[in-house]
Amino acid sequence: MSTASNTLPPLALYVHVPWCVRKCPYCDFNSHGVGRGAALPEEAYLAALIDDLKADLPLAAGREVVSVFIGGGTPSLMSASFYRRLLQALEACLPLAEDIEITLEANPGTLERGRFAGYRAAGINRLSLGVQSFQDEQLTALGRIHSGDDAQAAVQEAREAGFDNLNIDLMHGLPGQSVASALADLDQALALAPEHLSWYQLTLEPNTEFHSHPPTLPEEEVLWDIQDMGHDKLEAAGLARYEISAYSRPARRARHNLNYWQFGDYLGIGAGAHGKLSARAEGELAIERRWKARQPEAYLRRHQDPRGFVAGRAPVSDEELPLEFAMNALRLVDGVSMATWEANAGKPASLMHARLQEAREKGLLVEDTRRLQASSRGLLFLNELLAIISEPDR
Repeated sequence: MSTASNTLPPLALYVHVPWCVRKCPYCDFNSHGVGRGAALPEEAYLAALIDDLKADLPLAAGREVVSVFIGGGTPSLMSASFYRRLLQALEACLPLAEDIEITLEANPGTLERGRFAGYRAAGINRLSLGVQSFQDEQLTALGRIHSGDDAQAAVQEAREAGFDNLNIDLMHGLPGQSVASALADLDQALALAPEHLSWYQLTLEPNTEFHSHPPTLPEEEVLWDIQDMGHDKLEAAGLARYEISAYSRPARRARHNLNYWQFGDYLGIGAGAHGKLSARAEGELAIERRWKARQPEAYLRRHQDPRGFVAGRAPVSDEELPLEFAMNALRLVDGVSMATWEANAGKPASLMHARLQEAREKGLLVEDTRRLQASSRGLLFLNELLAIISEPDR
């Protein structure tokens, strides 16, 4: 247990909606394809989410919720009425920050268009569109169900619905992608003037179709060129990089994701949702990770199960805490102060002197003993940096 901090971190809420029309071959999230036009158990799932939330309320202990993120799957398969009633339940159960950020992930396909005005009226104030690419051949290769024209139309409709805080998810390093093709995707995204852009490289994750049957990805030299030239293009357009794969306009950083990276707490409700909660007892801070039943059918059955929705829980030990904290904080371009490190990682920076010096000598950390901050090279080779930091004490 750590005794370094006297206060609990900010608290957020994650809501998981596990269904999508079709499982994408690169996706390792808890998502379950149901096909077009499938009837989803909206009423049963809403009731389960509310009961799941109520069961977790003792963990919140009256703490204010600073952000809500509704992810999936494809949350925009659910109706506006579903979210209106869900947010009403959240407001009745939890103290919400006056300026709370409430994000909904949405698929830009025609299946969900027409609902954006209803989502905005329900209280959702930030939309995250999973575009991935504006080029139809790339979208087909990625298993996406929308077209480039659909994506542009979705942005226009979101604006007309009143969304003034919009994120576009965009991938690079796609099968057979050239530098010119990747930069053309960025140009199309920038022409839509999003407040936030998540721009990340396709990776072949275990337990995905792409991992079992890998596509031909660009050569490493092409990937480096895409990364360097794309970064310059985004910065020149006024989108500042603040995390490894996140760029935003001023005052438009994703609060919910920042809470993750700054090692904040979060409740997780819904099938397969994860949570991280801190508690203080006798001056000591204990951190626990919890997760809910993963399969949608099993989660809905837990609604009537005396065991409740929690499928597992595990404390974060003192030995695990430094790496747990660093895995998040070092994704931030500005890193954290050493004082913040000591308050969250549970051990004095002096114990890490040899490891930090090694990382600086390898060019993975900036030359500033007051901060734990990855260099440009460290952001590119974050796993190597984390391996050094997580070595046993010397």
